[in-house]
Amino acid sequence: MKKIQFPTAQTILLLIAALVTLLTWFIPAGKYDTLSYNASEKKFTVNSLEKQKQLDATQETLTNLGIKISLEKFTNGDIWKPINIPNTYKKLEAKPQGVLDFIKSPIKGIIEGADIIFLVLVIGGLIGIMNLTGAFDAGISWMAKVLYGREYILIIFVTFLISLGGTTFGLAEETIAFYPILIPIFLAAKYDAMVALASIYIGSSIGTMYSTINPFSVIIASDASGINWTTGIIGRFILFALGTLICILYIIRYAQRVKKHPSKSIIYSQKEEIENLFGNTSNSTVKLTMRLRLILFIFSMSFIVMVFGVSTLDWWFVEMSSVFLVGAILIGFIGKIKESVFVDSFVKGASDLLGVAIIIGIARGITVLMNDGLISDTMLYYASNITNGMNKGLFINAMLYIYGGLSFFIPSSSGMAVLTMPIMSPLADGVEIGREAVVNAYLYGQGLFAFINPTGLILASLAIVKVGYNKWLKFVMPLVFILLIFTMIALTISVYV
Repeated sequence: MKKIQFPTAQTILLLIAALVTLLTWFIPAGKYDTLSYNASEKKFTVNSLEKQKQLDATQETLTNLGIKISLEKFTNGDIWKPINIPNTYKKLEAKPQGVLDFIKSPIKGIIEGADIIFLVLVIGGLIGIMNLTGAFDAGISWMAKVLYGREYILIIFVTFLISLGGTTFGLAEETIAFYPILIPIFLAAKYDAMVALASIYIGSSIGTMYSTINPFSVIIASDASGINWTTGIIGRFILFALGTLICILYIIRYAQRVKKHPSKSIIYSQKEEIENLFGNTSNSTVKLTMRLRLILFIFSMSFIVMVFGVSTLDWWFVEMSSVFLVGAILIGFIGKIKESVFVDSFVKGASDLLGVAIIIGIARGITVLMNDGLISDTMLYYASNITNGMNKGLFINAMLYIYGGLSFFIPSSSGMAVLTMPIMSPLADGVEIGREAVVNAYLYGQGLFAFINPTGLILASLAIVKVGYNKWLKFVMPLVFILLIFTMIALTISVYV
């Protein structure tokens, strides 16, 4: 009997899209009114499906709308996205999505996700040029010799640095660039690709989960809750340190087991395939010449410039893509690559990540279906009513699970913050706890579900590594349960002390 294979990432997402399409026929349609600030006219704009109106940008206007947020949070640009207005939810005429909408959703998703898709393709092109120069082979061979006997340092270094990026400036989508570079290094250290995947993805996830100064989650969520973002920061720092330590120890434990007994790898059946794909360069004979060192320097600087731009210059996908494109061209000049060969290698490298780009588009298409079907706000409305009458301990843990569930429908951290905080944070007043507790529940619930959320980044990441979603779940679920218990205890303690 032929063994049934677990479906690919693309198929999983299409099945989810089909399910969401079906849900639009059963979940009532509804919408909150939204408020945005028009900086050029210095006015508030209230949007509903029926009409749009402008109001004076004053604190009194916010108070009348039931929004407990300082006016300056809008005027100085801290809140730049439209927020939901409390108590404005209303049921609307159903807009069930049909077969044609389902078919069009991946295309719409690809159009909406064009910015990150182009970033992925440009990164693929850069990797293609790097492979052509031989710099990877020489650099990885050198690093394998330097780390010999101390390979665990690689896990600690990568996981901690990426988690630091996650907690400070929301390093997430950008990590797509790291997989093709770091996987060969981990393979050369005699680990499997799962260790590389875990160090990068879990590092990013735990960092964003326990965000401390991340402007795209904790700061915008605090602003939308009407509190200072520094409120509760000490507790978040403690959980960030402990959570990152738990993750590093978990990865090292698995990595050491695989190193001693390769057959115990969860992806052992793919060992040869993955090594052929990424190249097992631990025995490379390519010498690390000055030219190759300069190429590796330019390559590394591309990432450093990207991180600097995102964290301090408000760069986003267009600027990031431009950095990698310039990096590829410079490497082409230094490597003395012919123009026609450069173009062919760049296009081939980009095509290797085309499958990842399509996954990103399909995932975005699911969000399109929910928005067009008007069910996202309905999910938020019913979620906000679930907590009525709960004591503070039960309330805050319920919020953790609610945010985990909502993140399936709203995977964007900043989008989740501005849409939900004006609705959810006032619920904390009713159970006599600080609103920072709801901000924390949002961070921890969305962050923890991100470890496995199929509408987030995990399926795109798995596609690069060629690891199945089922194998990832087998690897990561024990860690998810450990972090869940740890987080629930921490949240419960925080509302009683």
